[in-house]
Amino acid sequence: MIGDRVTGRRVIRTVLAAEAQAVAALHARARATYYPDGLPDPGADWSASWRVAIERPDSHVLCLVEHGGILGVASFRTAEGAPADSVHLFQFHVDPDHWRAGVGSALHAACAEQWRVDGKRTATLGVHVDNLRARAFYAARGWVPDPEQPPAPGDHHLALVYAVAGE
Repeated sequence: MIGDRVTGRRVIRTVLAAEAQAVAALHARARATYYPDGLPDPGADWSASWRVAIERPDSHVLCLVEHGGILGVASFRTAEGAPADSVHLFQFHVDPDHWRAGVGSALHAACAEQWRVDGKRTATLGVHVDNLRARAFYAARGWVPDPEQPPAPGDHHLALVYAVAGE
């Protein structure tokens, strides 16, 4: 795992299990922006889900912290049954109050750096089809629709793929 990465007054580091509730709250704020009619699965215990991801030994959960507050979070690992040189970005969220302030860009760069260190060649993710802001963010960083996973009719997610550049 890369060490803490300091970018100005911001620090990118591994999330602590004790921060699962704060991460879940950020996750809910971000998801609310692209689910205007209310979040699906309102009874889900997202704090517990985040705690599992944070404590999972084969997972990385990074956050960007500024002035003691978590402004962005990313969770990734090699998916079950996937090639060892691939990684799946399961969650990537920036606090909506900090959009367009470089948080997502810095966090994405840290993820890509970790993927290179880990010897990953390909990254994948699923993005909500109506989340045009996120889709534009990923496209600007080189993510493209996965030709091997076209969206099924009525599917709400689009599979994207990213070629992790080697050093």
